[in-house]
Amino acid sequence: VFSSRRRHTRYIGDWSSDVCSSDLKNTVVTEMPIRIDEQLPAKQSLELENVFVMNNKRADRQDIRPLDIIILNLMPTKIVTETQLLRLLSNSPLQINVELLQVATHKTKNTSKEHMLKFYKTFDEICHNKYDGMIITGAPLADFAFEDVDFWDELCKIFDWAETNVYSTMNLCWGAFAALYHKYNINPIVLPEKLFGVYPHYSLDVTHPLMRGLDDVFNVPQSREWSLSTSDIAKVKDLQIISYSDEAGIHIISDMECRNFYVTGHSEYDRDTLAKEYFRDLDKGLPIKKPANYFPKDDINLVPKMNWKSAGNLIFSNWLNYFVYQKTPYDLSTL
Repeated sequence: VFSSRRRHTRYIGDWSSDVCSSDLKNTVVTEMPIRIDEQLPAKQSLELENVFVMNNKRADRQDIRPLDIIILNLMPTKIVTETQLLRLLSNSPLQINVELLQVATHKTKNTSKEHMLKFYKTFDEICHNKYDGMIITGAPLADFAFEDVDFWDELCKIFDWAETNVYSTMNLCWGAFAALYHKYNINPIVLPEKLFGVYPHYSLDVTHPLMRGLDDVFNVPQSREWSLSTSDIAKVKDLQIISYSDEAGIHIISDMECRNFYVTGHSEYDRDTLAKEYFRDLDKGLPIKKPANYFPKDDINLVPKMNWKSAGNLIFSNWLNYFVYQKTPYDLSTL
């Protein structure tokens, strides 16, 4: 075994009984799997994509210290969001233990009670734990004032808890707006119409580790009714805008310690996510424009090109590598 701070690299011979070549047994590999519950629906989807997921029995034999990541999933389509985020987290040479968190003060209507009981924990069950990283998802709640959201008090408690129990947090879309409002009293700006489509973005700090390796221009799906004012962010010395879009506005904000990130876009989206949202709203008779820069030739009958996948994978890999793996203490109790 090649030892590192976390000893994440091992010989292939330790991993697979199918390897027969003596040459291969002495080859060091750095790809590491994601460790999730074997019965989680996302597991089958990920394995069909050749994503390496590891069961608990096999993971327990690995002489490593895996990363502990918790996902607070506020989206109504829980299983879809789980799969999207796990796909991004798996694109890393690190072994990751993932836990799923729900808010107890809100009852989901779109995911079975059995699924929630089996795979999700409540805050009371994990509040004494510490984690290397946390992801807080978006939620379709732009029509509500924050204080009117039924789980707002519980979410604020989780935000505050994460300050001392999580090393680095990635807040996504509505979760980002909510976190900025709670911590810095930054109010979102209501857009005249929904920002909906795939937009070109660019880094405002190419030396920032989260931006490393990204192209000069990279695409990000957006689906939101809110935006942020650059002047409001500039007033907070602890915050830095690190990526931006001339069409979509602020994309990623980092605090100066790089322990909290606020992301307005949806790099985790699947190829058809925007299409499903568009056709869903059409069927409901809601006012919705076709997602911008999405359907080839703007023809809804053509399959969209997925031109944001590499950027999304890189952003999440950079977060895991630079701000979770390299920065977090080996002993989480010292957080």
